[in-house]
Amino acid sequence: MLIVAIAVAAFCATYAGGLFALRLKDRLHLVLGFSAGAVVGVAFFDLIPESIAFGQKFHTPAALLAWTAVGFMLYLVLDRMHFFLGHGHGGHEDHESRDHGGAAPHPAHRGSFGAASLSAHSLLDGIAIGIAFQASAPIGAVVTMAVLAHDFSDGINTTNIVLKNGGSRQQALRWLLADALAPAAGIGATYLFAIPQETLGIALALFGGLFLYIGASDLIPESHHAHPKLLTTAMTLLGAAVIYTAVALVSR
Repeated sequence: MLIVAIAVAAFCATYAGGLFALRLKDRLHLVLGFSAGAVVGVAFFDLIPESIAFGQKFHTPAALLAWTAVGFMLYLVLDRMHFFLGHGHGGHEDHESRDHGGAAPHPAHRGSFGAASLSAHSLLDGIAIGIAFQASAPIGAVVTMAVLAHDFSDGINTTNIVLKNGGSRQQALRWLLADALAPAAGIGATYLFAIPQETLGIALALFGGLFLYIGASDLIPESHHAHPKLLTTAMTLLGAAVIYTAVALVSR
């Protein structure tokens, strides 16, 4: 029942984020700033330390941190596939395409590709929750907190990327529904397999790297773009502080 409740909460967080983006655009940077701090915080304060705690019987700390780097780089490659395939989020990729004599991709295709990629990211979020609960309930609880914060911002980004590329409100809502269902699908998928004890530390380290990339390379720049830096930075620090406090309380 707990996992079902988490899946429902992830759905609601994602969908609420998308609706928030449609109505309260002037406050998005604060939400994204908080989400960035929460996601980076769960990597530094929970996933990476727990990966070492679980994996030190089978792997050295250096090897586990190397898997964190692999997770970071893996997500980097997935994120940059927008560029490789000519379907970037915004003007930078379009300018490069024109500079090299190529035609810019159709905006609607770009919006759909971006929304599909965000849905894939949300699927990974759900898998992260399932694997964290296989490690322990406290780890699962902390990862769930960060994922819910990230899912809210994912809903925001899914709606925005469709609308900014000429998609209709109905198209944005359809992609938002797909993105909202993705975490539940990811959680459900983890019931089809169990992570062996000797690889659980590696799995946590991988997701630590994924969360670091999401926070540092996606959410933080997006939250700070063309917005007051002081308040947004304060929200990022608050997000990290909330996760640190949650980890400290759960660890007692």
